[in-house]
Amino acid sequence: MLDATLLGNLPTIAQPDDDPYLWLEEIHGEKALHWANARSAETIARFATPRFEGERDTLAALLDRPDKVPGISRLGGYVYNVWNDADNPRGLWRRTTLESYRTEEPVWDVLLDLDALAGAEGEDWVWAGASIEPRDAGRERVIISLSRGGSDASVNREYDLVTRSFVADGFILPEAKGGVSWIDRDTVLLQSTLGEGMATRAGYPRSVRLWRRGTDPLVAPVIFGADAASLGAGAHIDRTVEEPRIWFSEYRSMLDGDIWLGDLSGPQQKIDIPTDAGMSAFGDRLLLNPRRPYAAGDVVFSGDSLISISLSAFLEGRGNFELLFEPEERKILLGHFWNKGNLILAVLDNLIHRYEILIPSAIGWKRRPIDVLPCHGTVHIGPLDTDFKESNGDILVSVQDPLTPAQLQLLNIADPANLAAPVLLKSSPAGFDASGLVVTRHEAISVDGVKIPYTQVGPAGETGNAPVHLYGYGGFGVVMESGYNIGVGKLWLEQGGTHVIANIRGGGEFGVPWHEAGRRAGKKLSHDDFAAVAADLVRRGVTIPQRIAAQGGSNGGLLIANMLTRYPEHFGALLCTVPVLDLRRFSKLLAGASWIDEFGDPDNPDDWAFMQQISAYHTAEAGHPYPPILIATTLKDDRVHPGHARKMAAKLQHLGYPAHYYEQATGGHGSGKDNQETASFIALGYAFLRDAIGWTP
Repeated sequence: MLDATLLGNLPTIAQPDDDPYLWLEEIHGEKALHWANARSAETIARFATPRFEGERDTLAALLDRPDKVPGISRLGGYVYNVWNDADNPRGLWRRTTLESYRTEEPVWDVLLDLDALAGAEGEDWVWAGASIEPRDAGRERVIISLSRGGSDASVNREYDLVTRSFVADGFILPEAKGGVSWIDRDTVLLQSTLGEGMATRAGYPRSVRLWRRGTDPLVAPVIFGADAASLGAGAHIDRTVEEPRIWFSEYRSMLDGDIWLGDLSGPQQKIDIPTDAGMSAFGDRLLLNPRRPYAAGDVVFSGDSLISISLSAFLEGRGNFELLFEPEERKILLGHFWNKGNLILAVLDNLIHRYEILIPSAIGWKRRPIDVLPCHGTVHIGPLDTDFKESNGDILVSVQDPLTPAQLQLLNIADPANLAAPVLLKSSPAGFDASGLVVTRHEAISVDGVKIPYTQVGPAGETGNAPVHLYGYGGFGVVMESGYNIGVGKLWLEQGGTHVIANIRGGGEFGVPWHEAGRRAGKKLSHDDFAAVAADLVRRGVTIPQRIAAQGGSNGGLLIANMLTRYPEHFGALLCTVPVLDLRRFSKLLAGASWIDEFGDPDNPDDWAFMQQISAYHTAEAGHPYPPILIATTLKDDRVHPGHARKMAAKLQHLGYPAHYYEQATGGHGSGKDNQETASFIALGYAFLRDAIGWTP
């Protein structure tokens, strides 16, 4: 139960601008931490049974398996990997050759041991990435990013690959959001919130600075800046031309920004394209991905299309765009990349992956489908080489489905006209027993008649009482895919449960229209979609509402909280992780201002009119049949403020609902800083869900 001495006499329903739980936003405040720790201890005492401990340890062992597939990227003749296991929970940064990698026992050269470093320095280091200097600089120096406990903010330190030591007087950047990009051995572009006035209101870098070796980063000259009210400023060094060029960007929001072409002195020419369009360049080729219909001369290209033009001609106001991809109903462009001068398109056709090679020529583009890939399951491809100039045509292929662990394959596309089948590099071991399980696809009908697809994994046939784990997100144009999930498989499917992923609006499964339909005022409709999937599972005879355990995180946490307040009769239990819940104050907390495009602006009365309907923290009230809910977050989440989760749990408990709270000390905007923490976070969630729906496998 909630400690009444911490809350005092509070109103039953908090008004939008009269927040009695505001003190819980003090992340490290003594009173707030006492509350969070006390509530977390209660949750652990309630659900951390011997069974939980066994499942936690089993899952951790699976995540730490020595025969799992090491992900790789290639640079300068080496393939690089960050490896985590039980002996190296923080990780080893290492490399080997592709030839060695293809053997059963590759010979790895360890470049940095994160566990040893953390122990020696007494720091809670978590790997956050590495940037190796350009080839013409020698590739002997690296900027390594280290996060404390998994937060987005990181420390950047220069590392010498020859001496295997940090450079004492090198490029060293204290903890901040952002980082650096190499120009040459002695010069980097600094994009960091470090320094007075260098962060936007969303907490992202406001400037691009030219930082030279041996100088103080705080006095590095600013060569590009953004308004403090913007989302952030950025710069990308483009090495696809003989003389590297720099693309500068200022994003006022996630869907609105400007781009300039420039050099080390700063931006020189603004690119005249729609502010919400995607843009990329490769050599003299400009690619444009308009979000809305785009008029170029007498031709109007549809939104979600991909068009191309000579960059030099475009900058001079001449030339014509060529259409490379045009969307169809439920057929969209998922992404693209270059390999050996050819353009590879990734297409999602009614949630099925398709790939095509486009070969540019003086008379247009030749097309070649990549038809040697599997036709079923989730198939992802991408470049093996991080330096396009070194590619021999090799690309990586990942193939999996909900019941088949991932395979990593190698495909060479140097000769698009004569493609051979990809060769197997590594196979992931099975993480759970999939005997008797099947994968099926279905569609629910939402409140406005739109068909909402969902994927169901579980025993064949409808039992009418299946324990269902239902997952959704529905935001920011993110595509939800059905892949191999060891946690779901081991702790739910193997034990006789059914797992469902809902492709609700707000995601990117069917392009911009699908996202737009679930954005801002449409966010409520996105939540209606999820409830419709839950209802369809009952209609089809799969289960009953009391046996549906739903889960979502971040934006999906808002989704789950709205299932609590708007559709409680559809669910038996809800798991809400690292959530956005207070839509009145989200834009004032950490990175929240960057999500106004998605949720709306609470300071705009017109926006608040629709936002208040789904601000679960405000709509929760007494007297409703709310199902049990576990709200979980991490203390080190510096993206979504832990106050969202804390305040919602405190309010629900005060109202007398079966609301549980858990706050993990580390993990950032995720589930843990290492596999042990991740396993514990996941296992605790499933222990709660099973208990709440009355399922003992």
